[in-house]
Amino acid sequence: MKFTETHLKGSYIIELEPVKDERGFFARTYCKHKFKQKGLALKIVQSNMSFNEKKGTLRGMHYQAPPMAEAKLVSCVQGSIYDVIIDLRRDSPTYCRWFAVELCARKKQMLFVPEGFAHGFQTLEDNTMILYQMSEFYAPEYSRGVRWNDPVFGIRWPIEAKIISEKDRNIPDFER
Repeated sequence: MKFTETHLKGSYIIELEPVKDERGFFARTYCKHKFKQKGLALKIVQSNMSFNEKKGTLRGMHYQAPPMAEAKLVSCVQGSIYDVIIDLRRDSPTYCRWFAVELCARKKQMLFVPEGFAHGFQTLEDNTMILYQMSEFYAPEYSRGVRWNDPVFGIRWPIEAKIISEKDRNIPDFER
């Protein structure tokens, strides 16, 4: 695995290093030792999958508040997404800044999302599937979100958002 830190400290694009042969390929998607070398403590306690039938589906921007704050390891295993994170750590020099990367099954990349970040994505193809590995269990009472089109963040989405949940559409404006 090759780790490249983004401009939001603590978040990484992780490139898989597939070993190919006549059967296809094999690639490691997580190694505790490699993550520890980068100072990333990711204890995976839950894995989630999201399937999205239509291009333009937008999910996010979600996070969990302390004490249930979670880190995520996100990969696109079918199709492609525009994956977005926002730094919500008040003491961070990149507070309220965002980063985006296109993740797709063909590129074999993942995004490491640290605790204190909101995360969301928009599908760029029909029939797109995302796999999340989480450092904390889902706790609905700590579930939070910021709106995908909140002017505080100014996220530039690549295509028109066609499908958004009622819950995500109605998140109030973010207050710094």
